[in-house]
Amino acid sequence: MKIAPSVVLVFAVGIAALGAQETKPLKKDEVRVSIPGCTKGYIFTAAPRTEEQPGSAEIPPGAHLRMNGPKKMMSEIKAHEGSLIEITGTMKTGQFDPSGVGLGGGVRIGQPPAAGGNMPGLPGTNQVMIDLEAWRPIAGDCPSR
Repeated sequence: MKIAPSVVLVFAVGIAALGAQETKPLKKDEVRVSIPGCTKGYIFTAAPRTEEQPGSAEIPPGAHLRMNGPKKMMSEIKAHEGSLIEITGTMKTGQFDPSGVGLGGGVRIGQPPAAGGNMPGLPGTNQVMIDLEAWRPIAGDCPSR
């Protein structure tokens, strides 16, 4: 029995498409999140969630995350600076710990870190990181500063 080359090609393309839809497996200390917000350089600022863009994480509006991703993806995101986007990526579990007392504007007062931990007030030491997997534009504009 012979199989037509076009059937084989359609089957191969279908298998390739299924493989492209798979997401990378998570490590035991990671969580995958989708968050709406705005960017400036490598910093992502979470926007308030709406019914249309609910997001998938308990990141409060105004929280800042440092984005890590491939150069091509980062340049695509930079081209949409000033527009609302939704990013999807992985974060360490517990990296964003909202413990402490909230003062507003993303500011919290909590206990100092344990010995050997990050020192508060030093730039870049307490930044929440997200490893980007995907992004997409969504309806809306970012607030002007």
